Amino acid sequence: MEIQETIVNKVAQSGLMTVDLAQFAPQEDIITYDIKDNLFHGLILKEKDFRDFIKNNDWSVYSDKHIGIICSTDAIVPTWAYMLLSTKLTPIAASVHFGDAESVRGNLFRDLLTNLDYSKYEDQRVVVKGCGDIPIPTEAFVAFTGKMTQIAKSVMYGEPCSTVPVFKRKS
Repeated sequence: MEIQETIVNKVAQSGLMTVDLAQFAPQEDIITYDIKDNLFHGLILKEKDFRDFIKNNDWSVYSDKHIGIICSTDAIVPTWAYMLLSTKLTPIAASVHFGDAESVRGNLFRDLLTNLDYSKYEDQRVVVKGCGDIPIPTEAFVAFTGKMTQIAKSVMYGEPCSTVPVFKRKS
């Protein structure tokens, strides 16, 4: 009796569409500007000194970067101070946000995913890749899954060979 062995790639035949959210990652650098460096004794923002700094600082180092503005101390910083920083950074930066680098990364992913064309995922069985070389913010997984539940047949997490079911549309 002759045994014929054929290897069948069942993953390739499954019709699963794998999505790696890392492909939507922002490519520009993310820099955090900490306003604490502008505080007198680490506590007080002096308006005149701050305005002089805003006027005379070389802002070109922030060109084409995503900027997150924070204050890492417990000082009370008036809102107008963040607004003044924004007036100098917005014309040269890729984007300006309030928050640390992780928060900025989450905002950028959310913006990219909001503007994504989801039509190719309609009525598909989608696997959202779980691991990769680039850390993906949890909010990106949440935002993407929210969109997928409106159009995809099913959503899974992981790798095509080992998935965790997340959503399945009831027919």
